[in-house]
Amino acid sequence: MFLKPIPPPYDPLEWAKKPFAEKAAMVCNAWAMQGYGTPLGVYFVYAFKIAGYVAGWFFFCSFTPGMGHLANVGDWWLAREAFQKAILWSMLFEILGLGCGSGPLTGRYVPPIGGLLYFLRPGTTKLPIFEGAPIIGGPRRTWLDVLAYAATALCAIAALTSARPPTELLVALAVLLPFLGILDKTLFLAARGEHYWTTILVMAIAADFVPGAKGIHAALWFWAGFSKLNHHFPSVVGVMTSNSPVTRFAFLRRLMYRDFPRDLTPSGFASIMGHAGTVLELAVPIILLCGRGGTVTIVGLLLMLALHGFITSNVPMGVPLEWNVMMVYGGFFLFWKHAGVPLTDMTLPVAAVVAFMCVALPILGNLYPSKIPFLLAMRYYAGNWAYSVWLFKGDCHTKLDRLTKTSPWIHDQLGILYDKSQCVGIVGKVMAFRLMHLHGRVLEKAIPRACAGSFEEYEWIDGEIVAGMVLGWNFGEGHLHSEQLLRAVQAQCDFAAGELRCVMVESQPLFGSTLHYRIHDAKTGLLEEGNADVRELRTRHPWGLTA
Repeated sequence: MFLKPIPPPYDPLEWAKKPFAEKAAMVCNAWAMQGYGTPLGVYFVYAFKIAGYVAGWFFFCSFTPGMGHLANVGDWWLAREAFQKAILWSMLFEILGLGCGSGPLTGRYVPPIGGLLYFLRPGTTKLPIFEGAPIIGGPRRTWLDVLAYAATALCAIAALTSARPPTELLVALAVLLPFLGILDKTLFLAARGEHYWTTILVMAIAADFVPGAKGIHAALWFWAGFSKLNHHFPSVVGVMTSNSPVTRFAFLRRLMYRDFPRDLTPSGFASIMGHAGTVLELAVPIILLCGRGGTVTIVGLLLMLALHGFITSNVPMGVPLEWNVMMVYGGFFLFWKHAGVPLTDMTLPVAAVVAFMCVALPILGNLYPSKIPFLLAMRYYAGNWAYSVWLFKGDCHTKLDRLTKTSPWIHDQLGILYDKSQCVGIVGKVMAFRLMHLHGRVLEKAIPRACAGSFEEYEWIDGEIVAGMVLGWNFGEGHLHSEQLLRAVQAQCDFAAGELRCVMVESQPLFGSTLHYRIHDAKTGLLEEGNADVRELRTRHPWGLTA
């Protein structure tokens, strides 16, 4: 019971033979009532992982005299060293592959993580910033990449096992993490550079890091809320509610849609929930910045707990659970313990760092989403993401075995645990996740064109799953499985013309009204590109027909 997925209301093997529109309607209706169908036991694994994350923080805090013991936790949990170690441990936890993007809810089964299994292995695929450059620009990991990653992890461990993280180690990490990002952009994103690296840099250059860390923390909330001021977020609310382990009530899930099962566009109730969530996310940083330790601060902290409690209890795909724990802890350290410290206490170098990372980059990322990763733009879970769908003809996916990797083909991973019918049913649900977001409605026209009218001959695999297998990390960043990854895969696998087709869709820019899409063949290159009008997409069902 605890490891058995909820079966879809159809025979998955028969479903797999149907035309695209029919498959899409069936799987979307199944998601509306069942979500991903995750076994209950999986949620206990994630809960255990959070406990391990917190236990790890306790362990590293114990290297500081007077800290790390549960008996007197109230005396030390908001100490400066405790906060520093929480940031360092969170960064290390992420680059090891234990945090975001791990486990079954991100398409990882056997093994349940990528991370260090890839980043410590020469020959694995990577995405360098300077593609093609000598020494650092190749598509496969070298010993330089491995040593740089190992040095970063060792510096983090050394800082964590010190009584007080030494400045020289903080400086080393502040330098090493961007270097890792130059060698492989995947790693800087996996390290949550917009949060952890930026905070580490502030700690390295300022004796009093609290004002800068406050600015970073507030920006994370603010831009996350700002990014949800769009037409995409109501769809996110419905998809997330349908998948939540705590909202397994048919009546509530039906409320998310206009007219289940005939119309799965977001209901008025879902839109209200979306607007309320947006207001809450914007209100938290504003109220906490205005508070000085009294009633206003308490109200802000209660709203913060409500916000992150809601997110965590829904266990969203991508599972940024430890990050939510860190945000709550940071909220108490920065806005309760140091409520009276104003942002104006930032030194000029810190202010420059915060202005660039927490103001300039998010603005640019909203205006030009194709240029800035959504994590650096702090556009969390807004539903307005870049994404891709990879279409493998017949059994040509076996060519991926030519890559150096530790994660096998997704069906082979699942085949260790389930029979073929269950495997097809589980992977098929990912199609629903993509289609039920507003941006997924681009696929109704793009997929038949990509398959040249022979959709039944192709295996649909979301780019997120491909990135997880090939790169060792995935967390909703569509640019990690766009043209650069396709080039890297093709260089190693040599797909023939027509064997691998990819549909890539970009985010909607701020003040823009369209989603840009491209259709590629791995061998012959760009086949088609164009723009889809978001206003028109809003009138359509997830499977394409006019609502």
